[in-house]
Amino acid sequence: MGVPIVELLFRRPGRRRVQAVAVVATLALAAPVPHGLAAADPAAQQLAQALQRKYEGIRDFSADFVHRYRGGVLNKELTESGHLLVKKPGKMRWEYTTPEKKLFISDGVKAYSYIPQDRQVFVSAVPAGDELGSPALFLSGKGNLLRDFTPSIVPPQPGAPPGTHALKLVPRTPQRDYDWLIIEVAPDSLELRGLVTTDAQGGRSSFSFTNLKENTGVADKSFAFAIPRGVDVVTDSPSR
Repeated sequence: MGVPIVELLFRRPGRRRVQAVAVVATLALAAPVPHGLAAADPAAQQLAQALQRKYEGIRDFSADFVHRYRGGVLNKELTESGHLLVKKPGKMRWEYTTPEKKLFISDGVKAYSYIPQDRQVFVSAVPAGDELGSPALFLSGKGNLLRDFTPSIVPPQPGAPPGTHALKLVPRTPQRDYDWLIIEVAPDSLELRGLVTTDAQGGRSSFSFTNLKENTGVADKSFAFAIPRGVDVVTDSPSR
């Protein structure tokens, strides 16, 4: 199986790939919109600006998610589901519950990847400052829509609720692990509905989000991870 997009946050080159499928999703954006960066598509630029303004006011959020991943040698589709917590800046908790338990946590400084069945924990550093690194980091509060991406309007994925707006974001600086991502939002509230992206191996991840709740005061302790006793711990070394 290829490497879905959330896993990009939890590994660096040379590390053995985790068997999990995971992804990141939320538009907790913090930086102001810079002047003088015009997108080729005026409608896309307008939507990107509206999203930027909306999510500047979001401190935290939670949602249920369904993650569908298609890739690998046999091009099979895998469907998983779970619950997501996000808090600015850079804190995420992806808890997969079906069909297999998996946990991906970022406390803003370090990222942890844990699959109980494997009895291994992978630990890596989260890039400092506003360094983007992956869509996961961008969607958890790093980066800026118009500064870091060129936006365009595209059709939403099949099965999206009527009226869904879809914004494709192509990074202005080429990224090693992904070429683009698509954010899907509700037409009036701009509430996050979905996210679509591909990984470096050609796999495609799509996420749908329900029961989204914003600014409920998610506690920092939700992003603390205690390494279970008796598991192997693999720590990534900085890439050279």
